[in-house]
Amino acid sequence: MIKKNLKIHNKHPYLYTIIILGFFWFSILVIWFSWQETVRAWENVSLSEVDKKMVVSLYQRTGYNMTMGIIKKEKPQKREVKGLYLTAYSAGSPKKVEQIIDLINKTELNAVVIDIKDYSGLVLYDSNLLWVNELKTEDNRLGDVKALIKKFHDNDIYVIARQTVFQDPILARKKPEWAIHSKSGGLWYDHKGLAWVDPTRMEIWNYNVAIAREAIRLGFDEINFDYVRFPSDGDMSKVIYTNGEKEKHEIMHDFFNYLNIKLSQEPAWLSLDFFGFVMERHDGMSIGQRLEDAVDETDYICPMMYPSHYPVGHLGLDNPAANPRLVIQNGMKKGLTYFVDKRAKVRPWIQAFDMGAVYSDGTLIRAQIEEIEKVSDGGWLLWNASNKYTSAGLKKE
Repeated sequence: MIKKNLKIHNKHPYLYTIIILGFFWFSILVIWFSWQETVRAWENVSLSEVDKKMVVSLYQRTGYNMTMGIIKKEKPQKREVKGLYLTAYSAGSPKKVEQIIDLINKTELNAVVIDIKDYSGLVLYDSNLLWVNELKTEDNRLGDVKALIKKFHDNDIYVIARQTVFQDPILARKKPEWAIHSKSGGLWYDHKGLAWVDPTRMEIWNYNVAIAREAIRLGFDEINFDYVRFPSDGDMSKVIYTNGEKEKHEIMHDFFNYLNIKLSQEPAWLSLDFFGFVMERHDGMSIGQRLEDAVDETDYICPMMYPSHYPVGHLGLDNPAANPRLVIQNGMKKGLTYFVDKRAKVRPWIQAFDMGAVYSDGTLIRAQIEEIEKVSDGGWLLWNASNKYTSAGLKKE
């Protein structure tokens, strides 16, 4: 046997060398493709748009990722989404996830909205983006995101990633040149002590596009962008604005259009969270949010129509929170005309928490749902910051 092997070696003296070199170059190729994924992420947040267009185009055509395998190439089937909001802590808790899946399976609910980047600006999953890792803006609270999404998908649950944009205290601290500044010097802070990044900065746009793309590759069905506006709460007289001659709503339109250009061909839907008053007011409300600037740039607009957040005297009501039917009915009636023959559908956030009135018994939750479903099939989303949900107010399956 030894002699036979020696004869083979003598007959093909370079055979082992060729095999070793083959494995070497294969390893180099795999490493190179993996690095290219990181480079793509870097290019998404770079200042140059020239080479990035070619890379993004290639990615969108192939839909292939060497580090994660073949990803889905088509958007999920559209549905009338009836969802609820989960923090990353809740979604990262197996026990809480089981409770939520059980609730969804027993009711009309069919979707979850999960924080991937919250009010703190922290990226809440294990990110491979260069800038996230270098700036240390990550706090992995979700754990194995792909396994989490699969668990929901196995139960026919639509999974939305919620991503805050311009309220981003951690990025403002890490890159103060990208932040909103105060006339008193230093960063500007809102009444909660949170810093914001400048909505006019292209770097911020690219940073968030990169995070959204990574979330889509992980398997999310939709990216829901929140805090897509200029700040509103705090000493606004101290804010240094950098939009020059452009109105705030023009800046926001440009940003919505940018998201559309960069992400509309990705295999996920897009949605934008707006103040509830956008359904009634179209002056930008000093924050740059108008329906007309977004209805052709996204798939869904999600106005936060919590009755408790409307002021005393709205519609002549002493307590709007106790009159959700009137609040929702009025907003939907006035706002729906802006969605006629447009790309976007309206999908309101509704109140599922006790404030101004008792919502936990379900009666006022049901009232909101009924008013929305009378005039729209875009769906609705339940908001409860504590993630305390029951079947109260929901139809049983």
